[in-house]
Amino acid sequence: MLAKDIKPGSIVVSDGAPCIIENVTVQSPSARGGATIYKFRARNLVTKNKIDLNLKGTEGLEDADFQKREVTVMYADTESVHLMDTETYEQYAIALADVENEMKFVREGFEGLLALIYNGECVGVTLPAMVELKITQCDPGVKGNSATGRTKPLQMETGLQIHGPEYLKEGEIVKVDTRTSEFLGRA
Repeated sequence: MLAKDIKPGSIVVSDGAPCIIENVTVQSPSARGGATIYKFRARNLVTKNKIDLNLKGTEGLEDADFQKREVTVMYADTESVHLMDTETYEQYAIALADVENEMKFVREGFEGLLALIYNGECVGVTLPAMVELKITQCDPGVKGNSATGRTKPLQMETGLQIHGPEYLKEGEIVKVDTRTSEFLGRA
């Protein structure tokens, strides 16, 4: 995969281990004929260490060879989250600290969670771009506030807190972007 095709969330091999790209910075030289430099901040999925990679536009990295398996969350304890493959019923455990951000969007009965399996071990999970969550707590809306662009804090059923329009009420189901934690609309 060429450097220009690598985006945040891509999983590539660096130094023989799978890494997920977290951030991409592009430096274009001002001189003619200068090579564009792509700077990547990645996290090694096995050791969990952060690494920095610098590539020219013509260089590239190899795609990681891993499996994506659809899983459901069985339970979570103080140290790890326990997942079960929906097809083979195989069980995986992953450290809670490694998937803490993703678990803010996962509720009971959640569908669409994919486990990243590398050499028979779960090294991470991926979420769909959008999830539907129920509002469990918010301030009541005032009549006539729907025309303004103001927002209010919304507490979701998973504990996640986002901001949304003032006309929303408790009990409504809304769409939330999993990459930015932003309100997208009513479900």
